[in-house]
Amino acid sequence: MLKAMAKWTVEKFLPYGPTGLFVLSFCESSFFPVPPDILLIALALIEPANGLRLAGITTIGSVLGAMLGYLIGLKGGRPLLRKVISEEKIAKIHEYFSKYDAWAVGIAGFTPIPYKVFTIAGGVFYIDFFRFILISVISRGARFFLVGGTIYLFGPMVKIYIVKYFNLFSMLFVLLLVLGFYAAHLALRRHNR
Repeated sequence: MLKAMAKWTVEKFLPYGPTGLFVLSFCESSFFPVPPDILLIALALIEPANGLRLAGITTIGSVLGAMLGYLIGLKGGRPLLRKVISEEKIAKIHEYFSKYDAWAVGIAGFTPIPYKVFTIAGGVFYIDFFRFILISVISRGARFFLVGGTIYLFGPMVKIYIVKYFNLFSMLFVLLLVLGFYAAHLALRRHNR
């Protein structure tokens, strides 16, 4: 079903080029189920020299959509979130926010975890809006510039590797991110002693 939806998304949005990519990126961050990566890859493969520009468009659309998701969560609250996911998953997401604050959005923004759930939850759990946006820019930018930049540098031959190993690359990035924060936390504790 997801494959069919991805195909439908590319067919509907591809004819609109960068504008379609922006709209898809915006919608995916707050309510649409298909991530914009597939359209970003398709458009960048058509013209690899535009890979970085397309990554920028995707990032801007995604962050603006995240702001809408945050507002939806802020206004709709927990009852709205219950309509989207189970109470058990809400508790898990709340635990992530308690533990990682806005960085939970950063992890969801870069990995295959549904980003829209975390943007809405960011509003539900009153995460600092400035940090929320800053971390969204970092995580979504890293994700989309990794894809667009790779196609820009290596052209169409890289498509197979992006599609096949994207989840692995995402998980490695998150692991490095967590290790980096842990190292920074240890350094800060040592400094405070």
